[in-house]
Amino acid sequence: MTITADHGYDDLPRLMSLMTGDEKHDFAATSTLDVLWVLYDRVLDVTPGRAGAPDRDRFLLSKGHGPMAYYAVLAAKGFVPEEWLPGFGSYDSPLGHHPDRVLVPGAEIGSGSLGHGLPLAVGSVLGLRAQGLTGPAVWVLIGDAELDEGSNHEAIAYAGAAGLDRLHTVVVDNASASHALPGGIAARFEAANWSTATIDGRDHAALHEALTAPHPGRPHAVVARVEPKNAR
Repeated sequence: MTITADHGYDDLPRLMSLMTGDEKHDFAATSTLDVLWVLYDRVLDVTPGRAGAPDRDRFLLSKGHGPMAYYAVLAAKGFVPEEWLPGFGSYDSPLGHHPDRVLVPGAEIGSGSLGHGLPLAVGSVLGLRAQGLTGPAVWVLIGDAELDEGSNHEAIAYAGAAGLDRLHTVVVDNASASHALPGGIAARFEAANWSTATIDGRDHAALHEALTAPHPGRPHAVVARVEPKNAR
């Protein structure tokens, strides 16, 4: 097994091409690619060597039903070996159609069921706080369709009221939600006392600025707009 971490963003399409067999969720994967890259390349304080460090940042992929971009970025950054990628989804591969935290180095949660990641992220912040670890940031990436789930709205309401400023949510908006959100996605978070930003989810400079914006005393949500799922 050989793990290298010298890949750049331009190599991600090749890494993605090594994985086949989940065409149903290919757009769920590609819609997250730029956000994932900017997070792991420029924002998150976590590396393969610090993947178990108590003071590491935590990244939770709630949108785990389309994990190919996640696996490609983990391979590019040296968390998993590139040679695992062609086996994606096969019986004996650690890279399943939903990530498994026990099998995938760097994965914080098993995910894919809609509406689980943000409540788990809230619990992660509270757990870290209970241990006296107030430095690590917790990030969760959700899809806009996950906001159809009531569990997320409960988490949004609680986190805002509790002032969980180590909590960060990225909503990748590919217009796949079934229910409209009056005023837009950001308005739902703002009503619950979150800091928000809405940006082009393909613009790396805009992503970095939004992801690193200060938000004292409040959790932070970034809505990353990408191409509509049904407009391909």
